[in-house]
Amino acid sequence: MIGDIASKIANMSKGRLRVAIDGRTASGKTTFGDELAAALRLLGRSTLRTSLDDFKKTWRDAKEKGYDRTSGEGYYRNAYDFESARELLLKPAGPEGSGRVVLCAHDPLTGEDHRNEFVTASDEAVLIVDSVFAFRPEYNNFWDFRIWIEVSPKVALERGIARDSDAEGLEAATSVHRDRYRVAEEIYIEEVNPCSLVDMRIDNTDFSRPLIL
Repeated sequence: MIGDIASKIANMSKGRLRVAIDGRTASGKTTFGDELAAALRLLGRSTLRTSLDDFKKTWRDAKEKGYDRTSGEGYYRNAYDFESARELLLKPAGPEGSGRVVLCAHDPLTGEDHRNEFVTASDEAVLIVDSVFAFRPEYNNFWDFRIWIEVSPKVALERGIARDSDAEGLEAATSVHRDRYRVAEEIYIEEVNPCSLVDMRIDNTDFSRPLIL
């Protein structure tokens, strides 16, 4: 399936392309993006790979400016750095862009600033970006192909808690996924209706049997 999708994308254009992979937290976006990039490289296309999680404002910025990014609504409204994502990543990676691309604005763990660290996108490069909220109005017009990874809210919550419990502890992982991420995702789905914007929707409830919907 991933090989077929890679072929579809590669045949869209010989020039640069920007692919977004959206879906609920823990739906499988990152793994899917990695596998899609590998399949595109097998077809002879160079790839750039990143996440919009690397284009968030720092926690320090939130503390200094006094805005909320811990509640579900605060996370959705305030956490992401739209300007850096547009100007440093999405515009230059496009077919008419400069090709001088930043793949990480701020390290999401340390807050370290990488906005002056550029890589060069070849003329045929495919940028693959995974993220929640990728089809927000602040980004949506920049994508050449949009994929939604579908799982139910229940599956997403269970997977997210299981994934993060070892590092964060069960109570903290449950709280952040239930009270921050899930709430933010419901706001996004209600306001943006992302599934109405996609080129492809994939049911990833069973990792071993993903289905194009």
